[in-house]
Amino acid sequence: MEHLIQLPLLDKQQGLQTRTFEDRRQIFDPIRRRWLVLLPEEHVRQLLLLYLVQELGYSPNRIGIEKMLMVNTMTRRCDVLIYSPDMDPWMLIECKAPAVPITQATFDQVARYNMPLQVPFLTVTNGMTTYCCALDYTQSSYTFLDSLPPFPK
Repeated sequence: MEHLIQLPLLDKQQGLQTRTFEDRRQIFDPIRRRWLVLLPEEHVRQLLLLYLVQELGYSPNRIGIEKMLMVNTMTRRCDVLIYSPDMDPWMLIECKAPAVPITQATFDQVARYNMPLQVPFLTVTNGMTTYCCALDYTQSSYTFLDSLPPFPK
């Protein structure tokens, strides 16, 4: 498929901290500074966060995880919200488990979550398949990118 971004997320596997606690596998989230149950979607999110911070220079201080949003009077949580240096919402990321295909429904979900935010970039990934698009609100259009955008300085 066109505009598929190949991210070497599995190269970041050694950078993850995992443990077994009370018979459950856990993964450490350095952004929230706590241990979480190691679910497939969380695994993808943690690999992506390592990639964004270590490879692309995204600031850990500008990353929000599971931020609450009001979408059509309903409370939702977005997976990852990246803020600009000025603390404006800049990129919204939806993470899925590797077994979950990225479909139009995935884009519809992240687009709904973006309604109150109006970020310039939307990204969806399942760790194997990643897409990112730049949004142009004045033209009511979007453009798929061939790579994730650099963090604004």
